[in-house]
Amino acid sequence: MRRSMVLATAGLAVLGVAAGAAWRYLDAGRAGGKPAGGRSSLAPGAPGYRAGIAAGADVLLITIDTLRADSVGFSGNRDVGTPVLDRLAGQGRVYTFAHAHNVVTLPSHTNILTGLYPYAHGVRENTGFSLSGRVPTLATMLGRAGYQTAAFVGAFPLDRRFGLNQGFGVYDDSYPLGSHPDRFEMVQRRGDQVVAPANAWWRAHAGAKRFLWVHLYDPHAPYQPPPPFADRYKGRPYLGEVAATDSYLAPLLEPFLAGKERPAIVVMTADHGEALGDHGELTHGLFTYESTLKVPLVLWGLGVAPGRDDRSARHVDLVPTVLGLLGLAVPASLPGRSLLLPEPSGDAKGSASYFESLSTNLNRGWAPLRGVLAGRDKWISLPLPELYDLASDPKEEKNLFPAEKSRSAQLAGLLAPESVWPPRRQEEASAEEVARLKSLGYMAGTAVAKSTYTAEDDPKRLLEIDHQLQALVESYTRGDFETSIRLARQVIAVRPTMSEAYENLALSLRQLERPAEAITALEAALRRGVDRESLRRQLALALSENGRGADAVEVLRPVAGSTDPATQNALGIAYADAGKLPEARAMLEKALKTAPNDPKTLENLGVIKLRQGRPEEARKDLEQALAKNDQLPISWNTLGVVRYQKGDAAGALAAWQRSVALDPRQFDALFNLGLVAAQAGRRAEAIEALRRFVATAPPERFGPDLEKARRWLAQAGG
Repeated sequence: MRRSMVLATAGLAVLGVAAGAAWRYLDAGRAGGKPAGGRSSLAPGAPGYRAGIAAGADVLLITIDTLRADSVGFSGNRDVGTPVLDRLAGQGRVYTFAHAHNVVTLPSHTNILTGLYPYAHGVRENTGFSLSGRVPTLATMLGRAGYQTAAFVGAFPLDRRFGLNQGFGVYDDSYPLGSHPDRFEMVQRRGDQVVAPANAWWRAHAGAKRFLWVHLYDPHAPYQPPPPFADRYKGRPYLGEVAATDSYLAPLLEPFLAGKERPAIVVMTADHGEALGDHGELTHGLFTYESTLKVPLVLWGLGVAPGRDDRSARHVDLVPTVLGLLGLAVPASLPGRSLLLPEPSGDAKGSASYFESLSTNLNRGWAPLRGVLAGRDKWISLPLPELYDLASDPKEEKNLFPAEKSRSAQLAGLLAPESVWPPRRQEEASAEEVARLKSLGYMAGTAVAKSTYTAEDDPKRLLEIDHQLQALVESYTRGDFETSIRLARQVIAVRPTMSEAYENLALSLRQLERPAEAITALEAALRRGVDRESLRRQLALALSENGRGADAVEVLRPVAGSTDPATQNALGIAYADAGKLPEARAMLEKALKTAPNDPKTLENLGVIKLRQGRPEEARKDLEQALAKNDQLPISWNTLGVVRYQKGDAAGALAAWQRSVALDPRQFDALFNLGLVAAQAGRRAEAIEALRRFVATAPPERFGPDLEKARRWLAQAGG
């Protein structure tokens, strides 16, 4: 019986998924309008505000992923229905000029929850980074003040393995990990599936001081709004997702808005926006123009005067604002300030907002993007620098840098020296950061470790490649792997040191059962100095698939100390295929401690224990994996082997049927199904399974089994 093993890759690091034709919204500034309820503007500093005015109040933080500042009704957008958020804004304080500091999910939420800039807490991208346990979160601070704390998150970028669970008594990241580890899809759950358990927790802790964080991922690409929003927003699926998200929040927010909750503070914001074609960007993570950097922000509740506030507001201001309202000490290390106090005058550096976008640097070797926003002046530091006056040019259509060198220099001087990326010299980074950089392949001769970048590395000059990569993702998602291979090779021809292109190429080749070609491509990348942990994982998997387990172990040896569960799983697989089962089991158990909710690790452990001759232990692991996610075809196949060994042929056949129903390319399960059905006298079932196996299984991997299946079919008259 065959016992397949796969890597636990819960989500692939891509910059964004193409989402159809881009279109523009009404400008919030142009559309104008007051928030629901018609509240008038207030002067800086809420009247009557005093520190501790909301002492002991509950705190509810709502973050909506990928929500443009101008995509909600209270911003003036008349093409979308967001009645729940509009009511919250009408009763609360709307900050019309609020900004994030990152344009991808994990670092942006880390900014929100720690009150620190990304260079201070160390989380700079969605993959390859996790928050140090030494950095306190808002949950840590409120927990010390006697609060019950809980978080309910909607997608894998905020998985507990990345460290944002620190301080939370409950951290619910119960989305279906492992279903499609080889797809360009971020594992997520729908907003109503997040809100329901969050609401239940809130009600269950009614007698305590509560801090609840709720994260909804729905507006993220690909945009697939559910009924009735899909029909209501035909041709505008992004707005359909926004409207659906608003509806999901109703059960949680309606009691607050109706005055049925005790005193509380509600904060609603987004981690970043969405480009939707602005400046040629399809989604987010590439640039830091206002469409992705500007965010909606509403404060509501005790001690918050309703109205509109056009002062600068930053994500790093949220922790000091909440702590100030509650009368708790604000750590002196935090760069932010309470948004309910007057803006400090004459302190350009203290009131400026730092921002960055490092995804294309880390994944593609392009120039790192950093910038600063001071007042309405926006400076973007790139090989081709940009300066915008947002007061007169909110769409950032006129780059003032060529004519405003002095003004540009002043703004550039506000960039913190420690924000430089990559660090100019290895000794400038902490030991922990150095270890992390080395594990990612930086400081090891890679393209992204360059000390200087030219205009040719500027993302603005590389939009065509970005669009090719988007097309590659679309082709791969459709199953058109030949097209994705062609596009990846085109990108490599132009940018031969781009890790992302090699990894995408290898994925497509492996889907077509061509691991030897994938190995050749990835080894070429290593020879060119493109040495990243994720690339080594890909190479190790391809080697294992090609029967070279010992070589896979050697490829992963430089990153053997990684704390990334995906790498730990890859090494466990490599050990197993090299015949080192005790080492494989130890590595997978280590991965399970890091990510206890990941069913793929349990699946791989089940395979190992079955190979060790421990079918009962294997059964327990496999059933645990399927309890977390019953859509795992390899778990079903392996469970079928366990059941067959224990004499349960009928149960084995049912498991294999489930496996091939979930994934028709589960050739091991097809072969097992055919043989055991034949033994059980279920001739028609055996003929169907073995015919499919003969017609679809790759001869390179299944030559002897194909011959055996053909002989049986010939004898059976099939």
